[in-house]
Amino acid sequence: MLGAALVQAPASAERIKDLTSVAGVRDNQLVGYGLVVGLDGSGDQTTQTPFTVQSIINMLGNMGVTLAPGTSLQLKNVAAVMVTATLPPFARPGQALDVTVSSMGNAKSLRGGTLVMTPLKGADGKVYAVAQGNMVVGGAGAQGGGASQTINHLSAGRIPGGATVERGVPVMLGQGEYVTFELNDTDFGTARRVVDAINLAAPNTAAALDGRSIQVRAPIDTSDRVAFLGLLENLEVTPVQQAAKVIVNSRTGSVVMNQKVALQDCAVAHGSLTVTVNTQTQVSQPAPVSRGRTVVSQAGLVNIDQPGGALMNIRGGTSLADVVKALNALGANPMDLVSILQAMKSAGALRAELEVI
Repeated sequence: MLGAALVQAPASAERIKDLTSVAGVRDNQLVGYGLVVGLDGSGDQTTQTPFTVQSIINMLGNMGVTLAPGTSLQLKNVAAVMVTATLPPFARPGQALDVTVSSMGNAKSLRGGTLVMTPLKGADGKVYAVAQGNMVVGGAGAQGGGASQTINHLSAGRIPGGATVERGVPVMLGQGEYVTFELNDTDFGTARRVVDAINLAAPNTAAALDGRSIQVRAPIDTSDRVAFLGLLENLEVTPVQQAAKVIVNSRTGSVVMNQKVALQDCAVAHGSLTVTVNTQTQVSQPAPVSRGRTVVSQAGLVNIDQPGGALMNIRGGTSLADVVKALNALGANPMDLVSILQAMKSAGALRAELEVI
């Protein structure tokens, strides 16, 4: 059933930095391929992960170690991994980044392993950071006697401060004398309020380009521009309430709706169909001294149960509390509620945007 509704207070003021981002100021994703060594027998099975063996041979070759052709490596303490990190804006060489290390083979655990120096590249193929260090794996596992127990996830871990930035990404803080703020969610009303708040603090400097972008005239001097943007980001704005929306997760049956969702009067018939298939063993026993044989047969039993679903009148409501009360009156489970909401939307009784994820 749909849970009790939380009473939502009127929209409160939020800082511009929470509603917008500065155009051009963004993170960049980095990725690299590497090896984790020092595992306690929980690494890749090299006979099933040939790329791990190839990586080890290449690494040893770069270090001056030559293996005879046809050498078969049977290693258990090495795992091939993918290393990912996020390069924040304005990062400079020498800064440390946190990295995430994830197994890409069949290693049982990365616990206790050490990541060997791994270059991290951006989308342009250039190296922006280098990662290395001891991993932190938030899990534990044990096995013995045919039984095993695992807590949390053992095939991924993190290295806090495990990467060093080698190259920065140039960030243009605006173009010429203008800086553009971009709303996180397109809304013409909120854009208008942001413009008004900026113009109140710095008259005749802001103008809305569309429902998402606000262009602001900022000082040319870099130091003055940073101070000016810091002032604007902390201005408070009361955003316009979002459009009515219902979010449905069809895989889990979760249903979330905002305060503006409304219902019109409608009639709903709800029922569930249950089909049960069982197999019953039947034994035919012959009479004594009849020289017959005992026969065992299987008989299938199919039962279909469809409880009656009466047509229920759902009264319309304009508040979230009324909508929750009306939907709870149906007595439907979350998975059935997904279908009911979709039918209500098709019938025009659900006054909200229905988004299925």
